[in-house]
Amino acid sequence: MQVTAKMVKDLRERTGAPMMDCKEALGEAGGNLDEAVVLLRKKGMAAAAKKAGRATAEGAVGSYIHAGGKIGVLLEINCETDFVARTDDFQDLMKDVAMHIAAADPRFVHRDEVDGKVLASERDIYRQQAIDSGKPEKIVDRIVEGRMEKFYGEAVLLEQPFVKNPDVTVGELVASYVGKLGENIQVSRFSRFRLGEGLGDAD
Repeated sequence: MQVTAKMVKDLRERTGAPMMDCKEALGEAGGNLDEAVVLLRKKGMAAAAKKAGRATAEGAVGSYIHAGGKIGVLLEINCETDFVARTDDFQDLMKDVAMHIAAADPRFVHRDEVDGKVLASERDIYRQQAIDSGKPEKIVDRIVEGRMEKFYGEAVLLEQPFVKNPDVTVGELVASYVGKLGENIQVSRFSRFRLGEGLGDAD
């Protein structure tokens, strides 16, 4: 199947990948847009894995204010060079991730940050729920692990479905920019503020 300019444009709009990468992916996928999207996602994750060990001493701090000033986010994303940090693509990534945090309210950047006590508590809750529902003991552990993966997908930023495109996780979104910009990119930290949050507990 011939790869047309419109097909390349459509794929670029869906993935944000460079034109040549879109054209190659469409050719490899025989013009199938969905297959080309999968190929580009795999390529982005592979590129991110190769660059993951490289130092990220530059970057930027971004902010996002949502809901008429009711929710605010501060976010730090790091990259390898100041040049990349100042590009429009990097700034777009900052805005998208900060907006996602405002909407999805993650608790952690990645699963390694989750406190052991939190994990133990979650496992105990899921185990008791499975037992109380009458599940056989031999499959309880499997049920608990499945629910823990769901917990990570809800609480961990990089494992949450991206709010603007739930077909990809935030981690996959970041990986696509690693492929696009050619540098290691890491989400370092964030803070999310909701107006009045915690004030109700004050004396």
